[in-house]
Amino acid sequence: MEPPLIPKLLLLFVALSALAPGRAAATGVFEVRRKFPRHEGAGPGGDEHLAALREHDGRRHGRLLGSVDLPLGGNGLPTETGLYFTEIGIGTPAKSYYVQVDTGSDILWVNCVSCDTCPRRSGLGIELTLYDPAGSGSHNAVTCGQDFCVIANGGVPPTCPSAASPCGYSITYGDGSSTTGFFVTDILQYNQVSGNAQTALANIGINFGCGAKIGGDLGSSNQALDGILGFGQANSSMLSQLASAGKVSKIFAHCLDTVNGGGIFAIGNVVQPKVKTTPMVPSMPHYNVNLKAIDVGGAMLQLPKNIFDIGESKGTIIDSGTTLAYLPEVVYKAILSEVFAQYVDMSFHDVQDFLCFKYSGSVDDGFPIVAFHFEGDLSLNVQPHDYLFQNGNDLYCMGFQSGGLQTKDGKDMVLLGDIAFSNKLVLYDLENQVIGWDNYNCSSSIKIKDDKTGSVYTVDAHDISSGWRFQWHKSLFSLLVMTVLSYLMF
Repeated sequence: MEPPLIPKLLLLFVALSALAPGRAAATGVFEVRRKFPRHEGAGPGGDEHLAALREHDGRRHGRLLGSVDLPLGGNGLPTETGLYFTEIGIGTPAKSYYVQVDTGSDILWVNCVSCDTCPRRSGLGIELTLYDPAGSGSHNAVTCGQDFCVIANGGVPPTCPSAASPCGYSITYGDGSSTTGFFVTDILQYNQVSGNAQTALANIGINFGCGAKIGGDLGSSNQALDGILGFGQANSSMLSQLASAGKVSKIFAHCLDTVNGGGIFAIGNVVQPKVKTTPMVPSMPHYNVNLKAIDVGGAMLQLPKNIFDIGESKGTIIDSGTTLAYLPEVVYKAILSEVFAQYVDMSFHDVQDFLCFKYSGSVDDGFPIVAFHFEGDLSLNVQPHDYLFQNGNDLYCMGFQSGGLQTKDGKDMVLLGDIAFSNKLVLYDLENQVIGWDNYNCSSSIKIKDDKTGSVYTVDAHDISSGWRFQWHKSLFSLLVMTVLSYLMF
């Protein structure tokens, strides 16, 4: 049964844990839209589309690198209101909120009714809602004396007038945007999968941020959302809260079919397909991994010895919320040299600071695969149709970018975004601190194991983007189905 608060225009996002006694396993359903299409293609608005991608990644890149001020609480690292957003229900009675789904963010927070600077309208064509704690019969305040307030403050007791004072947070990002508010507890409502192709309404209590003040780009009405739903590593994240309560394992995966619009986002132990993994870099706020080498068409790039070393504003980050891929200047130039080695007479054009060119054939036949090699003998192969964006008839633009163009602080960092992971199942195993991936048909299905009962469940992807379309800046949204399986442990 589908709850009335979630319209059918959105896609499936299967998540969280079962609450019904006696059920060994369950899934929940949220529905998700994608803000930017994967390829603009021919037609009007192509240049504006590229500019929007660049602007999005520029703001997000700054936030990934920016400082975070946490005087009272909050351990989230919010990012640009990014590529994917979903509708959730909060409170009793439940009201709808549109929040970004993002692996680069930790806490769940929504704008509150007391916020004078929060946008009331969105250029995305969605209706924004301010959360009103007094209007929910299941709302409770989170105080400074509660364990979650210490957890959200990075394990350090917050400075408060008293233990009964509201647990607040104040976060400032590298681009000057900010959010300030306090934590509350309330019911999160979602669709629980009760059987094959069957759902039932379910809910769970969750701690989240209530934004009382917002500043900078977060307050812009052009791409405004109600908040952010983070899937980061911090103990304050929704995933960590569910795991600490014994509801789910800290393992999730996504498979994004960014061309056709299908996909899967799953919490749980993925048993099929099996993926090879690489260790995560410990004690890092983002999903950092050890990149060892790059080859283009089988030719290994000759790069400076320490170019991929881990350090402050260095290393390699996997981030599904970034659109493109950003590389140190020396790496960027080396890749360009090899990619276009057989086209010495090709003419290039600057389109919104993108390197573009005319080409009439199949890019997969005419250009090489770019392969990134990681610790543990794991490779990431990026196909030409992924790193070359079509921007009009026979005009292609390079999706690999120099990191120095976005921010000087990120000029030595490798940031691998959407273009590198389309049509791949990406597994984040926080239990074992590894990340893995493999090429996969993201419009098919995966299998997830209930670790308590041993049962294995098939989780299907869906693609209804051809039937449902959402207009924004003359672009069609690619619609993404995201599915989350979880199990109940006692």
